[in-house]
Amino acid sequence: MNGGLNIFSLIADSSWPVKLVLLALLAFSFMSWVIIIRKYAQTKAAMESAEAFEERFWSGGDLAQLFREVSNRGASNGGIENIFESGFREFARQRQRKSHDARSVIESSERAMRVAGSREIGLLERNLEFLANVGSISPYVGLFGTVWGIMGAFQGLGEMKDVTIAVVAPHISEALIATAMGLFAAIPAQWMYNRFATKVERIASHYEVFQEEFSSVLQRQIQTDDAA
Repeated sequence: MNGGLNIFSLIADSSWPVKLVLLALLAFSFMSWVIIIRKYAQTKAAMESAEAFEERFWSGGDLAQLFREVSNRGASNGGIENIFESGFREFARQRQRKSHDARSVIESSERAMRVAGSREIGLLERNLEFLANVGSISPYVGLFGTVWGIMGAFQGLGEMKDVTIAVVAPHISEALIATAMGLFAAIPAQWMYNRFATKVERIASHYEVFQEEFSSVLQRQIQTDDAA
């Protein structure tokens, strides 16, 4: 009690299997935080980009001009801009064919937007499965290290004649550090997975609403062109 809890000493005195477990959990934790930081920036940028683009989209400007601006940016586009670009490009291509079937034109545009939307959501969902896996298996990996450490501790203690709590406690502490490390890796990963999954679902709904609204705009555009 006077010396306090020295985690580094406990890790250094643990057996090699327990050290390997701790190293694996540390790697899981590090990779999880890398993904968490990237996903935070990615989802934030996707939502802000969608809101900024929709503000421009509904400002009443020329859609053809907006399409040219988006197309000129090329690879820098992302999210809802790609959905708009794919839908409008397909719409323009079908109209250039002088197709008088408005339903076919709209369906082709909607199909192009759905493909682009699925691609964008897939990018947002990438690596989320890793966070879910870390959140679910890390406690069990840590528990394995704990069980192994306790087995080794009791095997060593069995060879001693005098066994007191002062002798047993350090060995048990060495084993339990693996469980603590498992929770350290699992809790942030599982928490942020749930958070990002909700954010991605919200962004996906945002994209779907935009696709429906854009389809209505294109349909009105066809009616206006045909009337002219």
